[in-house]
Amino acid sequence: MSFSSLRFALLLMSGVSNSALPASLDEPIKPIPFSLNQNPARAEIGRQLFRDPLLSGNNKISCASCHNLEKGGADGLSRSIGLNGQQTEVNTPTVFNTAFNFKQFWNGRADSLEAQISHVIQNPAEMGSKWEEIVLKVSKDTKYQRAFIASYKDGVTKANIQDAIATFERTLITPNSRFDKYLRGDNSAISDAEKIGYTKFKQYGCIACHQGVNVGGNMFQKFGVMGDYFKQRGKPTEADLGRYLVTKEEGDKYVFKVPSLRNVALTAPYFHDASAKTLEDAVDVMFKYQLGRVASKEDKESIVKFLNTLTGELPNKP
Repeated sequence: MSFSSLRFALLLMSGVSNSALPASLDEPIKPIPFSLNQNPARAEIGRQLFRDPLLSGNNKISCASCHNLEKGGADGLSRSIGLNGQQTEVNTPTVFNTAFNFKQFWNGRADSLEAQISHVIQNPAEMGSKWEEIVLKVSKDTKYQRAFIASYKDGVTKANIQDAIATFERTLITPNSRFDKYLRGDNSAISDAEKIGYTKFKQYGCIACHQGVNVGGNMFQKFGVMGDYFKQRGKPTEADLGRYLVTKEEGDKYVFKVPSLRNVALTAPYFHDASAKTLEDAVDVMFKYQLGRVASKEDKESIVKFLNTLTGELPNKP
């Protein structure tokens, strides 16, 4: 018997009613921890670098240009604008809670936040820079020079710049959503209608891909399990090939990292191609192409109500 099952049995034996038990006891979704305990000095360096256009090839754009912390950690655009006005190939995902993702990018080409940073910095359509140039520019900045020497034995290096930004990004978690409060035992944190939405979310099978701390972000899945999404949408692009671009394996065509649903109400448009402009549109697409099921309008509305409970406390914005 697992620890949670044993605890459940003991609580029942003690006379506690099932309705009073903490919702998180055996739930497939887990609350976000309140902190990941990052080094504050290194995180502060990373915070400054995250907002500094110094990292781009033309000194005009920063990480925050596409990952706006005031807009749910993304930018609300179908395609972000990179170096020299170039558009990115896919919709920019949120930077919030990326610490909980098992891979980074839609196609999972980076195994860590540090690797993700390097990809973006060197991508000619995004920040269009080179590491040797960045290290030189940061080293010449007295403010950064002093901060790095104080926090890293070897001062300003590529690895330390990556570490500082990744450390900051690991502070960008959004705990204490209403649903997390519910999972921790506050039965009044979400409404009865939202509880019904969560029940429907599980009953229809959404939970198969969207579970864990990040309500997603921990597996790959084909986009179009129950129908040819890309044929129906039309105008195929190379980016639609997803994981295949990384592995070159036929079975990985149209496979993507399952996105997190944390703060999903803040991050429209949806999917790698930004084809769903509203949360309601996204739910419709999921039912048709991922679940292959027909749901009533009321059930879909209930699920959207549940998804709205996943908005947590944004960094510096309780």
